Amino acid sequence: MLILPAPDDALASRFTDDGYLPLPGLLSAALLARLRAELQRLATLAVRRDFTMACMNDSPRHLTVVGGQSIAQHSSLIPALYREPGLLTFLGRLTGLDITTVHEPVERHVLNVLHQPGDTHGAHIDDYPLALVLFLHAPAHHRDGGLLEYTPHASTLDALGTRSARRAHHRSGDAYLLRSDTTAHRVTPLRHPGLRRAVLNMAYTTPGRQHAVTDSATLLYDGSPEQEGTPRTGAAPHH
Repeated sequence: MLILPAPDDALASRFTDDGYLPLPGLLSAALLARLRAELQRLATLAVRRDFTMACMNDSPRHLTVVGGQSIAQHSSLIPALYREPGLLTFLGRLTGLDITTVHEPVERHVLNVLHQPGDTHGAHIDDYPLALVLFLHAPAHHRDGGLLEYTPHASTLDALGTRSARRAHHRSGDAYLLRSDTTAHRVTPLRHPGLRRAVLNMAYTTPGRQHAVTDSATLLYDGSPEQEGTPRTGAAPHH
């Protein structure tokens, strides 16, 4: 089960101001174990991506992914969690938005795994307004990399990688909520062999915003980005 905090004015205000809200301990031990087992079971569907994203300032993508269509076809746990009524109610109260699920199947719920030195999910701004990111595995220390780096209320990616960007470290079982369409963000590279950062990223939107504005998700999770570089296929490692 999800351990949802009671939405209050302080949480809502922090999210509005920062475009980011940490949710430590959101996953119960039982749900974390189930999601880790699901990640391992879906590993045969994972695809390795190594390319630069032209529509996001040629920022790098070095990670292993399972896209939303594959998850919908082969998992019942993740789609059920994504549509959990209590979660949708919580997100709506926290953000003040009329929250709904994303119709587009590729991006609505995805698995992102960084597991090699230098792996990174480079700079981007999302198509949909909210991203809820659940940590199944995470590096133990902030010095290991795999940090969320973000700049709130940003219309460009320029501040990422500079001293003005904010950074956050998370542990397994944690989560965060991001106002992902107006917050430039990236994941900093893993620094050492043997590290692993595996997250379930669930995108939410509002009724009037059901159409993606870029092709970035298709390139990363569904397409073969011939113009961007040739991805290598391969399952994420098991731990």
